[in-house]
Amino acid sequence: MARPGLSKRRLFGLDRSGPNPEQTRSDQPLRPLTIPNLIGYLRLAAIPVFLIVALSSRTGRSGLAATLFAVIAWADYLDGFTARLTGQFSRLGALLDPIVDRLLVISGMVVAWEFRLLPRWAIALVVVRELLMLILSRYSLRRGRELKINWPGRLGVAPTMGAPFFAMAGVHWLAVALLYAGLVLAWLAAALYVRAGVADLRKASSSA
Repeated sequence: MARPGLSKRRLFGLDRSGPNPEQTRSDQPLRPLTIPNLIGYLRLAAIPVFLIVALSSRTGRSGLAATLFAVIAWADYLDGFTARLTGQFSRLGALLDPIVDRLLVISGMVVAWEFRLLPRWAIALVVVRELLMLILSRYSLRRGRELKINWPGRLGVAPTMGAPFFAMAGVHWLAVALLYAGLVLAWLAAALYVRAGVADLRKASSSA
């Protein structure tokens, strides 16, 4: 049962209006032992298993590897749903989730690169973008700020993760289409993050 005052739209992640939960702010404790964080730990631990299975296959087109990838990806939704259902938000969860997502994307692209399942130039652009976002996130945190997820970034997650999944599942045309769509959204989001960061730095400099 949903917590009192929690609408079904917000519970299922359809309503993301309003500020982030107070427990996820940078001045809050990490709170590592929560149910959502346990799901995050399992997702993180499953990524090496996925890589071993996928890279051990003959062609990279492996039903088991694709299934593992999909389970790890969809568990991100379970993580957020559980946090909203129980109210167990945490600072660690806010930090851990995007890191696991990016490691999963990079892992999927590593498999696609190794077996040439997708165009390598596009794979390289995806990996560079994910590494850039990790660097930007770390830089922002060191300055006491956080990157607020924008809508292109939010919408780009599904096609970016879908590309390696369908490549491993053997649906090449769909994998390529999703890869290109994810690339456009991901780099648009990255540009918006950089623009917001530059504006934030200028604002801080002018007020200093």
